[in-house]
Amino acid sequence: MHRHPSPEFEDDFTAPSSDGRLDAARWIDHYLPHWTTPDRSQARYRLDPHGLTLIIDPDQPTWRPEDAPLVVSSVQTGTYSGAAGTSAGIHRHRPDGMTVRNEQRRLMLWAPRAGRVDVTLSPALEPGFVTAAWLVGTEEASPDDCGEICLVELEPVYDPAGTTTVVARTGLKAHGDPRMSTEMVALDPEPSWQGTTTWSAQWGVEGTVVSVDEREVFRSQQSTSYPLILLVGLFRVAEMRLPAPATATVQRVRGWARD
Repeated sequence: MHRHPSPEFEDDFTAPSSDGRLDAARWIDHYLPHWTTPDRSQARYRLDPHGLTLIIDPDQPTWRPEDAPLVVSSVQTGTYSGAAGTSAGIHRHRPDGMTVRNEQRRLMLWAPRAGRVDVTLSPALEPGFVTAAWLVGTEEASPDDCGEICLVELEPVYDPAGTTTVVARTGLKAHGDPRMSTEMVALDPEPSWQGTTTWSAQWGVEGTVVSVDEREVFRSQQSTSYPLILLVGLFRVAEMRLPAPATATVQRVRGWARD
């Protein structure tokens, strides 16, 4: 697939705003804020020489009370919802149904229909956490426009020897798009996934390809054909006593849109 020589969307997180926050022209520092309340959707993070460090604190509330023990610090490149009380909005991904609690005005900072995105990150290494990067449909034109390109989900697990191994998953999730079928693969663990890796997705009429450090790990003839936003997040997925904050770091994001 064609790759533009210069990315149109790029951030290495070395130029924070004067108050130390993310660039508001690139990022929304809430996770799907329409489905919950601002105190629960707000990402906790810091910007430092290492990049964007996503943080989950011991006292951080669950994303929605219904989803306990799920706690999230995640950033995204767009938002949209219907009116409060409706079910219209980006990423209706929970099986119990979703209702808008915090109506969002339309804000699409980067939402390509096709192209390429590279995300360089280092995952949290505590079992019970998942570090993820993915693209998902905006659902503005139709609720069917909800498919997902999963660059990666990195989840640490204890292996039988008592050491920590990082498991990686990648692929496509239909989420209710009737034109798609879910194709997810679990990759054989590699020691490098405990460090810094670059996960890339290219998608368009030819299909979808996911690579890690320029090595192809997933290919499908399927692809989405509608605008997608990018999300990068850290998730606590298990109930646990957390003695200290858990962190994952995003060093760089680059994106190329294609007609």
